[in-house]
Amino acid sequence: MDRQGKGRPRGFDEAQAIDSAMRVFWEKSYEGATMAELTQATGLNRSSIHAAFGSKEGLFLKVVKRYWEGPLRYIPEALAEPTLPRVVEALIRGAVNFLSTPGNPKGCLAIHGALVCGTNGERVMQTMAAWRKTTENMIKKRIQQGQREGELRGEVNAADYARYIAATMNGLGVQALNGANRAELTRLADMALHFLERSSFDPGGRRKEFAQAN
Repeated sequence: MDRQGKGRPRGFDEAQAIDSAMRVFWEKSYEGATMAELTQATGLNRSSIHAAFGSKEGLFLKVVKRYWEGPLRYIPEALAEPTLPRVVEALIRGAVNFLSTPGNPKGCLAIHGALVCGTNGERVMQTMAAWRKTTENMIKKRIQQGQREGELRGEVNAADYARYIAATMNGLGVQALNGANRAELTRLADMALHFLERSSFDPGGRRKEFAQAN
């Protein structure tokens, strides 16, 4: 690649570099990814990475944004479903589909990407924790909407319900990282959805059945 000394290379494609770095961080985590691996994946030398992104941390934060807009786009799409049962199913089955997509690294960057970091990675850990909390709050707001519309029993705690769904999605990510295949993840999703349907939706006429989609 043609470079301008130690600065940003000519013809630098930021989106492509971020996508390449995303795979490294996804596979290795923030702490586990080395600068040598990042330079090899992106085609940028260390100086170019610092010129373009400020630091390894800066590159990782760009990756997080790209990860949300790309691989995790199923989450906002699921939250836009017209009924709450369909929202819940789309979130959990969407996680299965995402985690079992051929060619993707195992697991989820949002879960293991920054769980183990030294003091130099404190900002990364805080950013990832805030990101997961923001996602959980988005789910909670959609649950509260469904509750107002009579789709969910009033005594159900919306915050706890959102935590349960987030925990289920996160747990699927851990299982995928441990090697669970699509069929195994699907069975776990079926169990979670069965529990949620029986425990949360009004059985007296207002109950909505979760579709048995694959």
